[in-house]
Amino acid sequence: MSTISIQTSVEQLLDAVAQLPPDELDSLTEKIVALRAAHAAPHVEANEAELLLQINRDIPTDIRLRNNELIKKRIAETLSSTELTELINITNLFEKREAERVTALAALARLRQMSLPDLMTALGIQAPTYE
Repeated sequence: MSTISIQTSVEQLLDAVAQLPPDELDSLTEKIVALRAAHAAPHVEANEAELLLQINRDIPTDIRLRNNELIKKRIAETLSSTELTELINITNLFEKREAERVTALAALARLRQMSLPDLMTALGIQAPTYE
């Protein structure tokens, strides 16, 4: 590991950081980001943070768009059998993701000792609507 003499000013600190090799700079960056997160939200426990990541994990945009296309075709009754199979698979993916999300929400509600509806309100989460 590199040893760098650091003065107190931010500019001098940045000059010292600029001297680090890339792998050490990456390591320092990760530590700074973690430190910043701890300062920004000191009340968020590690398991809360992981649960929040699970709650906010989303289905990729391309899959969402394809799902919307297939739903429109289903409504118009122009869906082929191959597309129907694809729509069923995408629907299963959405249902699995939603089940994971609800499980994480319930775990977070227990951790915070709140009801699930109160937690959802606090997080600004609405129940999904389906077509």
